[in-house]
Amino acid sequence: MKIAIVGSPNVGKSVMFNRLTGSYVTVSNYPGTTVEVSRGRAKIGGWEFEVFDTPGMYSLLPITEEERVARSLLFQEKPDVVIHIIDAKNIERMLPLTLQLIEAKLPVILVLNIIDEAEKIGMRISLEYLSRELKVPVAATVSTTGRGIDILRGRIEEYVRAGIRQ
Repeated sequence: MKIAIVGSPNVGKSVMFNRLTGSYVTVSNYPGTTVEVSRGRAKIGGWEFEVFDTPGMYSLLPITEEERVARSLLFQEKPDVVIHIIDAKNIERMLPLTLQLIEAKLPVILVLNIIDEAEKIGMRISLEYLSRELKVPVAATVSTTGRGIDILRGRIEEYVRAGIRQ
């Protein structure tokens, strides 16, 4: 099974990749490009996953080479789970990509990363409300400290179990 990690640049995708895989990575250029893609393995809930950390992207409508590679990975690799990581402080600016991923019928789990900084500035975000409105699992994390990673692993496990039952 496969997990793709997507999101804008500098939202903690690579740190999350390292948290999930234990830092075992293979970095290679995407065929025909100079864009690097990190790949690793993760064991979650008894399942073995190939995890890939996509280049930063702002939209499924690619402008940069990095976005073209990220989009190609999503549609060619057909991941079982797409973890969309956003900076919780900039949720309004980052949700449009979440909506594009959902509209493309990709199996999205939304991760509000850097939640500690959002809390420090007084932001209150209802994960339950977001999950209900978007109809996708949602988790809050601080990838640098590991906060929320176990919850994310649980969301991945639940999502995969639900997908297997369908």
